[in-house]
Amino acid sequence: MGHDHSHGSTPGSDGGDGHAHGPRIGSAGERHQKPLAIAFAVTAAYAVVEVAAGITTGSLALISDAAHMGTDVLGLGLALAAIHLAKRPAAGQRTYGTYRLEVLAAIINGLLLFGVAFYVLYEAVERFQNPPEVMGVPMLVVSSIGLIVNIIAFRLLTAGSKESLNVKGAYLEVLSDMLGSVGVIIGAIVIATTGFQYADPIVGAAIGLFILPRTWKLLRQALRIIMEVAPPGVDVEAAQRELAAIVGVEEVHDLHIWTITSGMEAASAHIVIKDGADWHAVLDESRSILADRYGVTHPTIQVEPIDHSEEPVGF
Repeated sequence: MGHDHSHGSTPGSDGGDGHAHGPRIGSAGERHQKPLAIAFAVTAAYAVVEVAAGITTGSLALISDAAHMGTDVLGLGLALAAIHLAKRPAAGQRTYGTYRLEVLAAIINGLLLFGVAFYVLYEAVERFQNPPEVMGVPMLVVSSIGLIVNIIAFRLLTAGSKESLNVKGAYLEVLSDMLGSVGVIIGAIVIATTGFQYADPIVGAAIGLFILPRTWKLLRQALRIIMEVAPPGVDVEAAQRELAAIVGVEEVHDLHIWTITSGMEAASAHIVIKDGADWHAVLDESRSILADRYGVTHPTIQVEPIDHSEEPVGF
């Protein structure tokens, strides 16, 4: 009939049955795995130094920054592990593979950031009541090196954060740590030049308050995916109206649009066609609408004749 519903780019390339599967479609996070790995290596190399320096100098701001650096290492490691595991082919009952691990990594990163933020705020309150002696100059040196490390990691992750929720989680951790380093530097200069010890808990508290709203936004995005809510900006009712307006379509029902992981949108729908309608054309146009207007890369369309009954079959 002149219609080919192949799933890849070359019809018949898998043996002549007209259903080519084409190259595997990777997640958005997978495309940014290399810069993520470099950021992980750079951050991990410095994390040990900053943790030790934070304890040695007695600075809450530096300790909070060191804690952020530690969560950066863990978060970047989780992100990398999730991307690596997600590349495994679907097998057994994991029909979508393990792509959701990237979303789970983003949630874990968010929870880690929440924990660090609340700890720093708690310690800041304690230190306002009993400010300890803080070594300003060593604090300044260590935080300056930390800032350089964070800037490198930040630049590496910027592009990926716009496409992958998993990479965005790591990016937000590095961003908060980078700004934390700036705050620690400012606090160290104030302490070294004026002896004002309260600058340390003030900076620590500011870092904690900065992290909270950004972390909540990350968690909210990840939870939307886990709950299979339609992607932000996608109007499911509008999509249903567009599908229903295709020539030959009588009705559209059970339309679902959701995100598997960042950069991989899926949809399923039942499309009832009129008698004599060209179901090939209906299928082609429905897939085109979902792909071009709603970014759906994994559509599952069930085309049904108008007299089709969905009542359960009795035995």
